Amino acid sequence: MPGFGAMRVGLMTTGAAITSAIEIAIRAVPATVLCILLVSLSTACGTIGSRPDLPRLYAGARAGEPPPVVVVHGIYGSKLRRSSDGVEVWPGGLRGLVFSDFSELALDIDPDTLQARDDGVEPYAIFDRIGSSDFYGELLRTMEQAGGYRRTKPGQSARPGDRRYYLFLYDWRRDNIESVQRLHDFIERIRKDYGRPDLRVDIVAHSNGGLIARYYARYGTVDLLDGNEFPVTHAGAGSIRRLILLGTPNFGSLEAVKSLIEGERVGLRRINQEVFATTPTAYQILPHALNNWLITPEGLPLDRDVFDIAIWRSFGWGVFDPKVRARVTEADTTAEAGRRHLQVLERYAEKQLERARRFTWSLSVQDDGRGVKPILLGGDCQLTPARMVVENIGEDSLLRLWPRDIQHPVAGIDYSRLMLEPGDGRVTKASLLARENLDPTVPRHPWSSLQYDYVFFLCEDHEHLTGNVSFQDNLLHALLSVDR
Repeated sequence: MPGFGAMRVGLMTTGAAITSAIEIAIRAVPATVLCILLVSLSTACGTIGSRPDLPRLYAGARAGEPPPVVVVHGIYGSKLRRSSDGVEVWPGGLRGLVFSDFSELALDIDPDTLQARDDGVEPYAIFDRIGSSDFYGELLRTMEQAGGYRRTKPGQSARPGDRRYYLFLYDWRRDNIESVQRLHDFIERIRKDYGRPDLRVDIVAHSNGGLIARYYARYGTVDLLDGNEFPVTHAGAGSIRRLILLGTPNFGSLEAVKSLIEGERVGLRRINQEVFATTPTAYQILPHALNNWLITPEGLPLDRDVFDIAIWRSFGWGVFDPKVRARVTEADTTAEAGRRHLQVLERYAEKQLERARRFTWSLSVQDDGRGVKPILLGGDCQLTPARMVVENIGEDSLLRLWPRDIQHPVAGIDYSRLMLEPGDGRVTKASLLARENLDPTVPRHPWSSLQYDYVFFLCEDHEHLTGNVSFQDNLLHALLSVDR
């Protein structure tokens, strides 16, 4: 190659000629070739591409018998099927991601009680991977191959020397408090397997799973979301030794607002707003009330309560979107049935917004510090939506999630800095830490409390946090070390 030849000649000269020849040679090498060369050289020197040898690092820990581990997935993290015939409704394989409209995911709402009925859909497996995308598979393989854990289901008596992990599968569409209560029953069955009613488990929770685990640690199985008092009892803390949270939106996620307003894109399809509107968890990860989540094009904060149904109605969001309303009405047998369905969805949305407000407050009110202090891990390398801009175009008020979407930017306003913050693409660093401000020198709001053991940051996007080798290394260290 000409570039390498020129470099060789240059190295025979001296002084400034050497520098000049090297510069000419580097410019002569195509950028992609140069990049590959540099990466190869760096890898050979051990500076890039190195990975910890997890089996070797934790080989000595295989002789121990740590507590059982319960892995709690996030939203979308469990596969769902109809119990009547076993047909998978989520994700439905590659075919489902290409052809399904996901309407079967909508919960059936009782018009009188506004409770989600049992629709005969159940979680039955972890959504570990699809195609080349790995969500939980690599994490589980690391637990087994490097950590020496064995996947087990409740109901199997434990033997001396067993090192077990369990997958807690929950229906991610349903209210988080239902999942909290099921988590309690799940842990109690594990205790019976070990013959130890005082057994404490380790919990590894991803995303929304972390909110479920935190509520359980604080309040046990009590549903406090129909009132405004949140006495922290640490009722579930006695069941937990270590609580490890990964990418948990402790102060909510702006992506939840977007999903309820626009629907959620999945593969080549979309989960429509009217389906998402029946999912309590979609509301329960909305930005905390202390968040400044909405601003003007001038960068000024807008005092708008994301949990106030009047805001959703006035802006035409979610089930108040005219296109959604037309779609719901046309889907029913008659126009009258469609209108009744819309009324149920409106009242249900109002109820879920209020429950979600209380859910977020229940996790941030002050406690006495006697509970479980979680270990926090999450991403802080990707710019992540933290605030939306409301832009007035004619008579319409339009939400802008990304700076590039603003049609009439105000001169001198840095929208990237205003709207985006470091995070993992879905959860900001501030939300992971349950802070309303990213600046660590600014004191935490007095109404916000999250006492944690320590925090570790990763360069990874939300969906692939579990496959990050630095997370896996720190996870095994936390689970297997005895000096914590």
